[in-house]
Order: sequence, then structure tokens, then C-alpha cells
Amino acid sequence: MRKTFAFVILAFASFAAFAAGDAGGDGRLYLADPFVLLDGGVYYAYGTGAADGIPVAVSTNLVDWTIGVGVAKKGLALHKDDVWGERWFWAPEVYRRADGRYVMAYSAQERVCVAVADSPLGPFRQAEKRTLFEDDRFTIDNSFFTDDDGRVWMLYVAGGAPGYGSGPRIVEMEKDMTAVKKGAEPVFLFDARGEWEKRGFGRVNEGPFLLKHGGLYYITWSANDYRSPLYAVGCATSKSVTGPYAKNASNPILLRKAGLSGTGHHSFFRDREGRLRIVFHAHHSEGRADPRYMCIASADFAEVDGEKTIAVADDVVICRARRR
Repeated sequence: MRKTFAFVILAFASFAAFAAGDAGGDGRLYLADPFVLLDGGVYYAYGTGAADGIPVAVSTNLVDWTIGVGVAKKGLALHKDDVWGERWFWAPEVYRRADGRYVMAYSAQERVCVAVADSPLGPFRQAEKRTLFEDDRFTIDNSFFTDDDGRVWMLYVAGGAPGYGSGPRIVEMEKDMTAVKKGAEPVFLFDARGEWEKRGFGRVNEGPFLLKHGGLYYITWSANDYRSPLYAVGCATSKSVTGPYAKNASNPILLRKAGLSGTGHHSFFRDREGRLRIVFHAHHSEGRADPRYMCIASADFAEVDGEKTIAVADDVVICRARRR
């Protein structure tokens, strides 16, 4: 996530000078805010990292990734010519629907949007170029969740309570995942309150992701500010998809893992063997946030001091990139 303060815009302009993927010249996969889709035995990674849209990389082993394989313009999965918005294409997620088509949710110009394609490589397009929400609200960091009953929900981030930063909301979606369900009202979940969530440059709870295990809902999110070396991930649980969620006293679950700086804005996925994995980004180097690169580690549901949580293992893999 980013905010449109003047100095952040300048930082983004600098970041946009890098091409997506292997722009650092050191073999790392430079995708921020990453998401991984397993489809047909192949892994597809999407993330923030291109000025003109959303890049995609493919892998068969979760270590070596080929970038620039999208079938939209410039080798992207989504190009701005096919959708609403001109800039700030951030934090995509892609899911395969029951009809075999693929839905990408992402933000452009700090507005959540949804686009559809026939392939995970794109091109993702909008039949009607528009934002998801009809009003002109600040919305970013979208994430889909399908419950056991088939109902589809979207988590996203908007402004928080007075005196606090942004926080996640949840709203029910139509089954085709392209529109908010008629009559559905967003539910505000929480914002930054703990000391670990307010270190560094900002008071934000962003990049939410939702899992369900053993009848319990686990929501994870990133706190602080993406520029902070102490950017971290927390976990909260609830018996209801719409909350209330209780934040764990043992938080954060991901902080400077493997000694890396700025570990956050993550998502979870199951690998080919069914094991739970977490994908997240880390800072380019200590003291320099951008461009951020993609990492993967094992994860599992756990109990810490009597609290249900998610544990992240130390087996961090720094993903490698190559051009097609």
C-alpha cells in the first residue's frame, strides 16, 4: 500500500523507473504486495511493480520465476489501456471462477477495481471501465474470501477511526466476484491500536487476508508503513466472518523474518502438496525500501499462549527472476 502524500508520490516515481521483476539486476524477483495462484500445476505470481499495469511471473518450483510472460501489452497480465485508471496499479489478486474464467482484483489510483480474463496470463479487461465502488472513496488492498457456504466476500482498506490510520473492511460480493452484492453494506473491522502497529512512519492496518480453519476465521494484515524496516504482519481471530476480531497478544507473526527488512503485505496459498505457504515482500536493502522483492515461507495454524494463530517458519526462500 502507498498513500498520495507528495513525498510518497516522488518515491513511487523513482520505483516506477524500474521494470517489473528483475529490475534490481541481482536476480531477485521484484514484486511487491505479492499474490500466488496455483493453477494447472503452475504457480502464477502477481504484484505491484509496473507503472502501466500488473505484472505476472510463472514458476514450477516456487524459487525460479519467469517474468514478462503476460499476454497484455508490455508482457503484463493487465495493462492500463484495458481498464479504468492511469497509474498506481497495486496489490492484485487472481482467482479462478467456477465458469473457468479468472478474476483479478487490484487498485488503481487508490480505487479498488475488478477485471476478468480467460487465462491467468491475461489480458485482464473490464467490459465497462469503472471502479468497484460507485462513490469516489479511497479503497485499496483488496482480497477475496469464499466461505464454506459459497458466499463470496471482499476485504479491502479504507480510512480508519478518527485519530487512527487506515483499516480493513469486509463486504459481500456477487457470486461472479465483479460487483458488490446488491444491498450489502461494508463492515469496518479494526484499525491500528497496538504499539507494534504504530512504529515507524504511519498508523495503518493494510493488506488484509482471510483464512478459515477449524471453524475459526483468521484475518492477517500488515501494520506500520511499508517504508518502515519494522513493517510487520499480525493475526486476529473471530467466530464470524464479519467479526468482531480479537487481535492476538502474541503479534506480530511476521517481523524481520530471516533478518530481512520491511517484511509484510503478504498473502497465503496452498502449494501442490497442499501445504500452507505465505508469500510476502521485503525491502531492497536495509535503509532502502524500493524496489521490494518477493519471498516465500512455510506457515501453519498454531496455538501460542492459549491463542489460535498462524506460525511462519524460518525457511524463507528469496525468489529469483529471469526474463523470458
